[in-house]
Amino acid sequence: MNSAKLTTGLPPARRHSAPITAGSEEDALEAFIYNRQRMHTLAAMFKRILILTGAALLGFGACLGALRMAGAWSLFPSRDLNRSSDYVREVLQIVHENYVDPAASGYDALARLSIHGMVESLDPHSQYMESKDNQELEEDLDGEYGGIGIELEMRRGTYTVTAPLAGSPGERAGIRLGDEIASIDGRIVNGTVPMDAVVDRLRGKPHTHVRVGIHRPGDGSRFEVDLVRDVIKIESVRGARIIDGAVGYIQIREFSDHTGEQFDDALNGLLKKGIDGLVIDLRNNPGGLLDAAVEVSEPFFRKGELIVYTQGRQAADRENYYSETEGDPLKMPVAILINQDTASAAEIVTGALKDTGRAVIVGERSYGKGSVQSIFKLKNGEGLRLTTAHYFTPNGTMINGKGVSPHVEVVLSPEDDRRLERQISRPEVTDTADFMERFGFRPLEDRQLDAALDVLRAVRLFDK
Repeated sequence: MNSAKLTTGLPPARRHSAPITAGSEEDALEAFIYNRQRMHTLAAMFKRILILTGAALLGFGACLGALRMAGAWSLFPSRDLNRSSDYVREVLQIVHENYVDPAASGYDALARLSIHGMVESLDPHSQYMESKDNQELEEDLDGEYGGIGIELEMRRGTYTVTAPLAGSPGERAGIRLGDEIASIDGRIVNGTVPMDAVVDRLRGKPHTHVRVGIHRPGDGSRFEVDLVRDVIKIESVRGARIIDGAVGYIQIREFSDHTGEQFDDALNGLLKKGIDGLVIDLRNNPGGLLDAAVEVSEPFFRKGELIVYTQGRQAADRENYYSETEGDPLKMPVAILINQDTASAAEIVTGALKDTGRAVIVGERSYGKGSVQSIFKLKNGEGLRLTTAHYFTPNGTMINGKGVSPHVEVVLSPEDDRRLERQISRPEVTDTADFMERFGFRPLEDRQLDAALDVLRAVRLFDK
């Protein structure tokens, strides 16, 4: 049989130059072998295709699984954020398009209401502050505001001046203790106008004008004064004086930027007068700045001693606050007065001096507001006050939700607490008849202060 090699696309095998006929056994055998080899070759190719396809499918499945696991492990947290924000957007749109009062369901209004609810449901101290509230908070924390520098109280249905601050526009204009505010910029002021509204009208940007109508009960005169508002520093430390012979007394009303400086001035003034004991009154003090609390505590600590620490959500978020005072700490018997409205920064001072044995605590268990709020600035002058950590005393005791317990417990009724707060705020009113006319009750015996003085007497006697 004559044959020749032909080029094909098949693997090596017997190739033929002419068709195979069924009449030859040898040709039939060759055809059988040829077909077997061809089938094996096709099977091998098909197997490779199956392997490649399977690998591709496995790779795709692994990719899907990885994405699912990434979502479960929050490797792509924006997915959760996008899903949640899409849901909120859907609800906002439904309310906007279907609520019966279209004026109350604008997108801006709904967004603000949503933020208020989201933030303020977290805890009692987190807050979304719109521009006015944010500005007032900044003024409180700065310890400064624009105003005329007078303090008011409601007395017999009129707003009465209780203290024109020294050097303030109000004092320079001749406003006196006991003067009544009759009008502000031509608008009548009486007992139906809320205190907040009166204060808002009197406050304003420095160097702006406000016209105040005054009624002076002493001589019955009525007149107006045009005042130029100025920067007013809030007195957070008040009432520094000597009581019970040689015991110094200092009241701290809040903790702002200037509190540490004011406390040092008051304390040094008393030390120059030779005090041998000290009462720090922190009753009804709502707190304020953490740094101010550290500054007030420092005179009683050696340099490098721990005063307080904060702990956030991560272990690495711990931050320690140490005394930076040079020289020896102040060594004398100290009593701190607290009550159920002593909170936040005031509790830091109380806890630090209690833990380290630097003071005896007298009064009622404090409020238990031991959380740190960080201020985040938002657009349009708005802000976010968000709880980001908790306070801990030097011994590691968490203040939040527990408060600080006194060594000597002296509990007053809520009514006596309120009355005593007003009484303490006006130490210059010493005449009983005048006091009753102003406040509507007889002066109370300050049992908590009396207990603190008893403790200091005992300590001084023991030291001798």
